[in-house]
Amino acid sequence: MAQLKVDVCVVGGGSAGLSVAAGTSQLGLTTALIERDKMGGECLNYGCVPSKALLAAAKAAHNADPSRFPGLSGAAPRIEFVRVIDGINEIVAEIGPNDSVERFERLGVRVIRANAAFSGPRTIRVEGDVVHARHFVIATGSSAIIPGIPGLDAAKVLTNETIFHLRDRPTHLVILGAGAVGLEMAFAYRRLGIPVTIVDRAAMLPDEEPELVEALRRILVQEKIEILEHREVLSVAQGADGIAMTIRNEAATSIIAGSHLLVAAGRTPRVADLGLEAAGIASSAEGIVVDRRLRTNQRHISALGDVIDGPHYTHAAAYQAGIVVRNLAFRLPAKVDYRAMPRVLYTDPELARVGLTESQARHRHGDRIAVELTPLEHNDRAVAERRKAGSIKIVADPRGRIVGASILAPAAGEMIGLWCLAITQRLRLRTIANLTLPYPTMSEIGRLAAARHYQDLLFGKWTRRLVEILQMAPEW
Repeated sequence: MAQLKVDVCVVGGGSAGLSVAAGTSQLGLTTALIERDKMGGECLNYGCVPSKALLAAAKAAHNADPSRFPGLSGAAPRIEFVRVIDGINEIVAEIGPNDSVERFERLGVRVIRANAAFSGPRTIRVEGDVVHARHFVIATGSSAIIPGIPGLDAAKVLTNETIFHLRDRPTHLVILGAGAVGLEMAFAYRRLGIPVTIVDRAAMLPDEEPELVEALRRILVQEKIEILEHREVLSVAQGADGIAMTIRNEAATSIIAGSHLLVAAGRTPRVADLGLEAAGIASSAEGIVVDRRLRTNQRHISALGDVIDGPHYTHAAAYQAGIVVRNLAFRLPAKVDYRAMPRVLYTDPELARVGLTESQARHRHGDRIAVELTPLEHNDRAVAERRKAGSIKIVADPRGRIVGASILAPAAGEMIGLWCLAITQRLRLRTIANLTLPYPTMSEIGRLAAARHYQDLLFGKWTRRLVEILQMAPEW
């Protein structure tokens, strides 16, 4: 039995674990990284990278249709489904070396490809060998939830781990779940010419601003994506010819038939077989329990990423990794602060948010908050590109400090950065209103929304009276 002693042992080679391992190793701490599956984890192999590549291909097919603009004509593009899938995997392979074993070994990380489980609070067993570390970091991520629906066979459905390797072109894709994964895949597959039906037991995106969600819902209808909300799934029949899903709402029971079923009904933390009990690590259904320094109840063991209850995004994992590295390497009491943590739904248009919604702000600050909702139709760039569907909604506290922003617009994910900065720096609406932004750009809609907050004050009767008095004064 081999014994390995290191300063830091990271379990999980996804975005969170790789960021920690790279940081601690380059700062001079001896670091071991244990990964039993693919380096790069969910983001590279089954999440961010392939999904955005698929969405880009679908958007290109959609934009190539000349009928979208007057005066243009021609045939819509021919879509070769298998070649699109191959192109996605080519992109994953191109980015893959950034997360490879070879790169991390060059950084000085000891990479171990095996299963790992705690055998005690300060030891991990790796296929017969034992790793001792001063600090452990758990970053094992999450996996797709497969609901316990009668007739649903997990081996015969698609999840985010299998859909990007699908070779058979669906004739009708049924998606269970109207969250981020379900909606993004709905847009992608519909724009590749495939009929799509989304089924959800609740409402679509209940945590987002209702006006923007309703606008996105209308866009789904325009895209000819069928969305069935508040539907209970009673059973699923799976056969050689496809699937038949029996659903029920308050009024009636019906059957949805499709060729393929994508399950996008949420995520569950990967903690099975980690030996948390042997290490005395507390966990719940939401994941491993941590404090604001991302430490477990065993203070020398940290956890981050999808395995904890928190924001489950790659950029959140990178942020959390910085907190962990500062704690381990510099002994700084760094703590997480998610006030300015953005989230983006990569539909078209995109839906981005940072900070509080109007409802959350009212609960925290009362009714004296400021809310500005400005439609994209007031933006000249949106009008010029015939992409007026969308809005920006800004929320400020009673003192005018920006506490939340939501954007439904093309490239909303690029536009949300300004509002992340505004919340981080506790900027007021007047700061944004006084900005000069390039014309014509989509980002101008944010400055307009902030300026509208002062419109009544600026052009009100008292201001007009002041101007009248000033005009009576001698020239200077």
